[in-house]
Amino acid sequence: MILFFSVAIFLWLLEGSLSSEQGFVEVQALFANPLCQFIIWGSLAALAYHAVAGIRHLIMDLGFGEDSFETGRATAWVAVVVAAIIIVLVTGWVFLW
Repeated sequence: MILFFSVAIFLWLLEGSLSSEQGFVEVQALFANPLCQFIIWGSLAALAYHAVAGIRHLIMDLGFGEDSFETGRATAWVAVVVAAIIIVLVTGWVFLW
């Protein structure tokens, strides 16, 4: 659900920033709002986890990592750790930029 609604938010922000110079300034000012930063962070965090889990499933569809329950559990933890690293990087980009 987060990803579904975040697409609408990102498209609205993109449309606003590309409409005119004034629209770009308004969107830029909106990014200074901590609530907006939190919403963007949450959307990008959900997207990061979704992308990593999707890549994991694509690799499993190729026949790797589906040998046993333990292997599946290990790859799931690897996906969580990789997603957490990406989320930490996104946190630095969103809040410290």
